[in-house]
Amino acid sequence: MKFLKYLSFLLFFGSLLTSCFDDNDDVPGIASTAEVNDFIWKGLNYWSLYKSDVNDLSNDRFSNDAEYTRFLNQYNTPESFFEDIKSSRDRFSLLFDDYTVIERSLDGITLNNGMDYGLVRYPNNPSNVFGYVRYVLPNTDAKAKGILRGDIFNTVNGTQITEDNFSELLSQDVYTIGLAGFDGSIITPLEESVELIKSQYTENPVYLTKVIDTENHKIGYLMYNSFTSDFDAILNEVFIQFKSERITDLVLDLRYNGGGSIETSKDLSSMITGQFEGNIYSIEQYNQDRQETYGNERVFDSKIGDNIDVVSLNLNRVYVLTSGSTASASELVINCLRPYIEVIQIGTNTRGKFEGSFLIYDAPAPNFRRSQANINHRYAMLPLVLKSANSRGESDYFDGLIPDIPLPEDYSNLGVLGDENEPLLRVAIDHITGNIVVAVKSSSYEHEHIGDSDMMNPIYQRMFIED
Repeated sequence: MKFLKYLSFLLFFGSLLTSCFDDNDDVPGIASTAEVNDFIWKGLNYWSLYKSDVNDLSNDRFSNDAEYTRFLNQYNTPESFFEDIKSSRDRFSLLFDDYTVIERSLDGITLNNGMDYGLVRYPNNPSNVFGYVRYVLPNTDAKAKGILRGDIFNTVNGTQITEDNFSELLSQDVYTIGLAGFDGSIITPLEESVELIKSQYTENPVYLTKVIDTENHKIGYLMYNSFTSDFDAILNEVFIQFKSERITDLVLDLRYNGGGSIETSKDLSSMITGQFEGNIYSIEQYNQDRQETYGNERVFDSKIGDNIDVVSLNLNRVYVLTSGSTASASELVINCLRPYIEVIQIGTNTRGKFEGSFLIYDAPAPNFRRSQANINHRYAMLPLVLKSANSRGESDYFDGLIPDIPLPEDYSNLGVLGDENEPLLRVAIDHITGNIVVAVKSSSYEHEHIGDSDMMNPIYQRMFIED
């Protein structure tokens, strides 16, 4: 697995490598479309998980070089070529025309004003959209200006947000939101507005932890928002605290966690359990050409990162809060723990993302390394290269993982994260303590959630291979 180890280093410490090749980045040459298309075909032919679906990616597709060259020249842009030779099952592979952008994202560096939001269609005018604040990051402009979870906004720079303009409006580095009220059915514009300014920011995925002592239960609560390996030691510290306080139950809040490192998902699952060391955590399946060499079984273990001991709780049950923004590595935790312990999922269906990726450059196979990248362009790909299954072989949850207790968030009454009466946490606490779990009617059943602030990130809802 030396190749994958190199790739993980490349992905998550790309800034170090980037500094070694500034000359190439600063002065790229000019590549023809066919030259870039050649890279795309070779990369997908080698690594694409769904290669067998696409006849044009077959190893024997072309009888000679001239036929292959004619094929590449049929397309006017690399983007159109990339889309045309992907499988219809491939919902997540990406092509980038400037790999420095994706490298910064993989390093956890983003432009961020600190307001994490969701976007929802108006109940009576679905072409219009409003935003609701899910949480606010510390030490950011949104925090300084008093933005709070549950705030509603419906305009940006005085323009009504719609299904057609939300991406353009909210991708700006500086914008002004117009606040509004929402009673579950009607949006009422307010006179207040707030200007928000983005700056470079690295987010700690451990957003909130606490211990709730109630009815002879000590309930640990962890809101965890990204599987970012650089913060694994901090995550482990949370479990040191939970163990020292002798928690009896755990509520893991993954509502807004779009995923990240596969290895970190295994580490988190090992922290929750601990009694299954050496047992299969996940099974990784590649295309038929790569499976024999790279197919892999990950196992629960007791070490993370630089040989740090995992602190485990040895729990036999965990509660997980989910939404449609819960994706990839978050879903992997749920799916891979289910063969071993009771996983009680509260919320709504997850995203349905069980495939993993790594970044490849226009360089010789099999490594497609950054150090050997073609200096005539900056294109790179993040293809789907594997799918993960649990120890029972269960995978392919295209429609997401279905909650045991369905409960969407009510955008008109989100509650305070970590508070015992926050609606989803309240249901988990009641279930833990044996109280009657009452189905809570939510106006959100009527509203379509169409996206969130993380959509602006080029690695949105991706799962990465890291050993």
